[in-house]
Amino acid sequence: MALRTRYPEIIRLSGNYEDCLLISVVLNAYKRTEYLESQIEALLNQTVKPKQIYVWQNAGSKVSANLKEKVTFVECNKNLGVWARFAFALNVDTPYVCLFDDDTIPGKKWFENCLDTLSKTEGLLGTRGVRFLSKNRYFPFISFGWDSPNESIEQVDIVGHAWFFKREWLTVFWRELPPIGFTKLAGEDMHFSYTLQKYLNLNTYVPPHPKGDPEMWGSRPDTANFLGSSPVAISSDLSSLNKFDTALKFYTKNGFKLFLSSGERLKHGLVIGGAFRSSVRIRTFFSKHPRIKNFLKILINFLRKIKIYI
Repeated sequence: MALRTRYPEIIRLSGNYEDCLLISVVLNAYKRTEYLESQIEALLNQTVKPKQIYVWQNAGSKVSANLKEKVTFVECNKNLGVWARFAFALNVDTPYVCLFDDDTIPGKKWFENCLDTLSKTEGLLGTRGVRFLSKNRYFPFISFGWDSPNESIEQVDIVGHAWFFKREWLTVFWRELPPIGFTKLAGEDMHFSYTLQKYLNLNTYVPPHPKGDPEMWGSRPDTANFLGSSPVAISSDLSSLNKFDTALKFYTKNGFKLFLSSGERLKHGLVIGGAFRSSVRIRTFFSKHPRIKNFLKILINFLRKIKIYI
């Protein structure tokens, strides 16, 4: 089989591709559990089969008993946020781990794509990656992956929606803990890329997402766009922008090196000050003055066209 010749590790571990189970999956269930079955089905249909599927549920909506029987299911009676699944992943017993957001349903060749990428370039992989244009502002950024297809492997600052990595790298993730009181709803993606860069000199990449073969993608764009914009999505909460900005400032201040140099970032646009929409006071003010808000939108869109971000 072609896959066996492409991945010597498969032969070393089992000698038989069909019997070799290299990957464990960790799913994060919260309020969009109605799509959990579709996620599991997509994982079981992978060209490289996972050994085990784990589901960590942060309270939220109910999951049927029939679905629980298909996976290793652990339920928490409190929402512990996005960091908890990386602690739960310590329970897996395979060389590779893939974590998924609850709005992410991969194409059937995603695991195959990740293994192929790691055989060429070692590092943390994900289905959507960004290169930041500022050390202090999460937005704007240059995007790669399911929302902006890339034909070849692209190095980025962080990845999200799906993380594919070696199990042993979890020891690096937890070598440093987030500060006491740090948000539980953001920053875990930056933390992983930061610690891998700091301790193992490893970078973060987006595997190829060719336009002609969406089965290689880590997230189907139709479901990702729909689920990612749902009211329960973290990114749909404007206050989350404050958390994203705070996390980025924290890690760059502590030595996280961005892919683009200062000069290269300037070529893509000028980022001035803090983001308007990340301020609760400013959002409150504009909600009371819709005319000023509409004028500001026109101004912001005009400035974006000439690559000035305020």
